[in-house]
Parts: sequence; structure tokens; C-alpha cells
Amino acid sequence: MAKKNNQKLKLLYLAEIFNTETDEEHPLTLQEISSKLNSYDIPADRKTLYQDFESLRDFGYDIISEKRGRKYCYYLGERDFELPELKLLVDCVQSAKFITDKKSNSLIKKIESITSRHQAKMLNRQVAISGRVKTMNESIYYNVDRLHEAINADRQITFYYFQWNVKKEQQLRHDGKLYKISPWGLMWDDENYYLVAYDSENDMIKHFRVDKMLKINITNDKRDGKECFKAFDMPKYTKSVFGMYGGKPERVKLTAKNEMAGVMIDRFGKDLNIIRDDKDHFRATVNVMVSPQFLAWIISLGDGVKITAPDNVVDMMKEEIKRLRKMYK
Repeated sequence: MAKKNNQKLKLLYLAEIFNTETDEEHPLTLQEISSKLNSYDIPADRKTLYQDFESLRDFGYDIISEKRGRKYCYYLGERDFELPELKLLVDCVQSAKFITDKKSNSLIKKIESITSRHQAKMLNRQVAISGRVKTMNESIYYNVDRLHEAINADRQITFYYFQWNVKKEQQLRHDGKLYKISPWGLMWDDENYYLVAYDSENDMIKHFRVDKMLKINITNDKRDGKECFKAFDMPKYTKSVFGMYGGKPERVKLTAKNEMAGVMIDRFGKDLNIIRDDKDHFRATVNVMVSPQFLAWIISLGDGVKITAPDNVVDMMKEEIKRLRKMYK
């Protein structure tokens, strides 16, 4: 009876053998395939295997037959994901700071399961990032799903927001009170997930680190801020903020050395309007949220980039330089 039941599962086991045991570098002969089926108590002869291969092909499996030496070998050819694509996915999961180590390992194992066991070993070798600072909030995986649910339902949310203190403990912000905001989008910046939302109480757009949000609850209240987000451009918003710190939006004029063009384009995109200033310099105007992080970015470029306008932002840079000089005096 066991053999009869297993025979009904023959095509499923055969599909699993092709998925997990074969690839272009590791084909199997008919005898080897038959032996693996026998290990599941499924007898198979040459004639029925040929018919099974055709059934799998009709279903969409790319079963390749090649003569290698004196024997014909078989393997699964085209897959949903190529090996380079899987390597890229593994690298992204492993390097993402917003995913915990535990969840990273779980996701990578699932990625490995969609290729052969031989190629899965190559994915293991692909992971070369160790000692990486990862989030300690295991709930982020479910926070993202919860936030998408609220956005799709057009509902406001409440949550607690925390920061780490010197004792390495979670310390609630906002004096421990609940935040209530309207979620509008999720963005990934500097390997962290952020929620972009509208704060009705302060009538402004804010963003929050998703891994620092606790006890997210979807309310019955419809979202506010529709007018603010009607023409909201997420990519432009990402370019305007530095280190995801908010600030006052300004049109800042910069003068930079020609060799800084690549740095500027990497940051602000190819649509950046570059105007020649002299043979060694160019000018550009950028829309940014002026914050200490933006000033620090300019400082990090040394004498390569200079803020020339508006005057209030130039004055902010002067004050920041004075503060740093005083700190290191």
C-alpha cells in the first residue's frame, strides 16, 4: 500500500529531485534518477521516466537532456531565478541593517531552497559580511507588513517610539505617550526602513525608523494629509534629507570643484543642473532639508564644495565650524 501511495506522488518527487539535486554542472543519469526515486519507495523504469519528463516539460519545467560521454544526463535548466540574481538577493538580506540576524538567516535559507543544493553552497560562500551592526528589534519584519496594511486601508495608526539609552535599554520618546499619525509611504535609506507620515497635530510631514516603532495599532480614523501627499515625490524627498534628519527646506547654492561632479550626481541624481563657473569649478542649486547632517556632509567634502547662498545657510555653516573649532580647541 505504501508503494501504491508513493507512486501517486511520483511526479512531485521527481520535480523535487530536479529542483534540489540538479543544475547544469550537476546532471543526473536515468539510473541515478531511478535510484533516488527508489529511496522514496517509488519504482521507475526507463520508459515511464521518459513519459514523466515530458509531463514535467508540459507543466513548464525546463528539463534538459544532454549526452555526456557515453550516457545521457538530465538536469533542470532555466529557473525562476538565476544564480547571480540569488547572490544579489542574499547580499541585500545579509547587509540590510533593518533585518535582524535571526530573520536574515531564515530568509537566506528560504532563498537557498529555490535552487539546487550545489548552488546553495555557492550562496553560502557569497555571504562575506560579518560582524555587521543589525537591528535588535525582531518585530520590524511584522511592522513593515502592518504599516502596508494601514496604508492600503487608508487608516491612521498609533504606536510607541523608542531610543536606546546609555544602559542599552529601550527608552520611550514623547514622554511615553502614544504617537498618532497618518502613514503614507515606506522608504529605505542608509540600509534602514523609514515610515513617511503626516502629523496632523503639527501639520507637517515626518519620518520614523520602523525598527524603533512599538505596538503599532491601526485605528478606525481615516488618514489626514492627503493634500500634502497629492504631489509628493518620494525619490526627491529622499534626495533632500540627509541621514533622514528633518530640517527646514531650502534652495541651497553650491560652488564645487569639477572633480566633485560625480559626488554631486551620486547624491542628487543626473537631473542636477550643473553650470560652469570657471575652468576649475561649477555651480549647482539643490533642494535640501538643512540640518546638522547636511552641513556635516558638506564639511566631509573638504574644500571641494562650498555653500554660497542663501545667507542664512552660510551663517549656519559658519556657526557649525565655530562650534567644532571650540570643541577641538
